[in-house]
Amino acid sequence: MKSLEKERFIGLEWLRFLLGCYVMIYHTSHRYPLVKDIPGLSELTSMGFFATSAFFVLSGFLLAHVYVRGNALREPATGFWAKRFFNLYPIHIVALVTSILVILLIQWLAIPPEGPPASIRFVIYDTNEVLGQTHPELFRHYMDNTQLAFNAVLQLFMLQAWNPYFLTFNAPLWSLSALFFFYILFPWLAPRLMNVKRIWLWLGIIMALYLIPPVFVVWSGEYGVPFTGLIQRFPLFRLPEFLGGILGYALFKRARQQGHVPGAGQKWALSLFILVCFLTATVLFTHGQKFWYFLLHNGLLLPAQIGLIYLSAMARHPQSKWLQRWSERLGGASLSMFALHVPLYNLFFTLEQFLRGNPGQCMNDWSGCIAAAGRVQPSLPAYVVYLLLTTVICVLFQEQFVVRVRKRLVARYLKPKASPSVGSTAAE
Repeated sequence: MKSLEKERFIGLEWLRFLLGCYVMIYHTSHRYPLVKDIPGLSELTSMGFFATSAFFVLSGFLLAHVYVRGNALREPATGFWAKRFFNLYPIHIVALVTSILVILLIQWLAIPPEGPPASIRFVIYDTNEVLGQTHPELFRHYMDNTQLAFNAVLQLFMLQAWNPYFLTFNAPLWSLSALFFFYILFPWLAPRLMNVKRIWLWLGIIMALYLIPPVFVVWSGEYGVPFTGLIQRFPLFRLPEFLGGILGYALFKRARQQGHVPGAGQKWALSLFILVCFLTATVLFTHGQKFWYFLLHNGLLLPAQIGLIYLSAMARHPQSKWLQRWSERLGGASLSMFALHVPLYNLFFTLEQFLRGNPGQCMNDWSGCIAAAGRVQPSLPAYVVYLLLTTVICVLFQEQFVVRVRKRLVARYLKPKASPSVGSTAAE
């Protein structure tokens, strides 16, 4: 039987992949009328922040499993930081460049309605005020040269999550920015959290700290700029999710060491708790008062998210080698899915409009050709093709580019060391 340190959590691989799929659907499905026509579907696909938060919790859980050994990391902090950077930055920079190129293509084609206003300068100020829904045009903005240069620098150094006003170029890339901040703190915080005596007390403290910013926003009624952006992605305010994952693994490890294996009844109870939390939050977020967004986004759902990771980690390891291999491939591509799905969708839908319009007309009547493309409505079968194609592209991108670049960088800049344990590949 494998030791816990060498265990590979297949359930977490599938969960990483499914969280990536959910975020992808959350950001792209709103274009399709069927989502609004089926009762409840629009609400169920609106909880993108639940998936992102669960991914942060999962990252803390996995990294604690892979790297913490006793009271320290299994390797120097510099090696850990380098590996994390070598893993994140290739994804980040390719996603950034891809986003800019796609925006420029959309701007050049100018297929209505999205094409004419498309620009790398275009942003939307983050707000949860009612005015943002009734008059969204008031929050649309084109960056001037100074803002463009400043935010380009933020993007190059993966610091864009620290801008609370708006997101640039490729909005989901803020999650990679926040992750790298978490990684910087991990060597100092993780060993200490893994060795606390009263885990439940520390989980309560972290949840209480997590709730302070949204409670302040609700108390003060500051639902606009920049408070919405701060709540959504400010790394210090999102750090408790990552720390909750570390403590969740400490709880999981201690239970394993003491021989406490949850029975079927406990697993079903935990599953029911997670489901009830998700459905209740969905109703409150989509139909409740606007303050619920901030409380649910930052704090109230953390127990359910930690529970989801804990439950997934207990999933039985499949005997099928094929299933094992694909769980690793799909789980490994999750970060690439987070980073690439928006530019890939924008490119896919633009090409769909162009090809389903009247492309033959472009040879002698470019304006008529573009007008015909602008009349094309999103197709649900084409959307299914997009989802499948994006998954395939991200798996191949991860394996053929990110992994190879990471290995070359590790070989060049880090000293050779013994092969990592079986479990380590989940996070490296």
